[in-house]
Amino acid sequence: MAETTPAGPISVALADSNPLMLSALSDLFERDSRFTLVATLSSAEAFLEMMGRMPTQIGVVDWALPTLGGERLLENLRGRPNAPRILVYGPEGDMDLVRRAMAAGAAGFCARSNLPQQLIDVAYAVAQGQMVFPFIDVRALKHDPTGELTTRERALLSALSRGLANKDLAAELDISVNTVKFHLRNLYDKLGVNSRAQAIAFFYSTGAR
Repeated sequence: MAETTPAGPISVALADSNPLMLSALSDLFERDSRFTLVATLSSAEAFLEMMGRMPTQIGVVDWALPTLGGERLLENLRGRPNAPRILVYGPEGDMDLVRRAMAAGAAGFCARSNLPQQLIDVAYAVAQGQMVFPFIDVRALKHDPTGELTTRERALLSALSRGLANKDLAAELDISVNTVKFHLRNLYDKLGVNSRAQAIAFFYSTGAR
């Protein structure tokens, strides 16, 4: 995905049910001249209502946001015209959560344990059009494994990057779900990863597309 430099301050909406967390995030973004804070919200429903009257470029939201939750919020925003790019934050080390956030349409994920400056830098990268997720350090690999992928595996990786479920991958590639699972195992082995989230992050971090 090509990077774009936002013109002027980036409008951002924050959503967290914890007033202390919301206050800390507000202070963080208000102190950074790259951003302009347009709303602070305490629920997914309030975020969706705000979008109808005050569009914003990015949203920074807690995965556990009540009542719908971060996943349902992302699914509701997906496909809406002028929907903001969403940066989700949540507990560290839960790669299934990262995968779900990516599949639901998030543009980035940041662990709660990250330093405040890391979160705001990830938010800026997301606003520029980047996908930012925890990923393996591909620089540690001795060679580029994408050269070993078959045409089918390359197509699978590209389709996987769009967050498609196995049944959707099967329909797109005109193969069975069991064949998808077989190719996924081979794909993970060749890339040196062990999850969908890591494979997708590999795709974006290496420019494999």
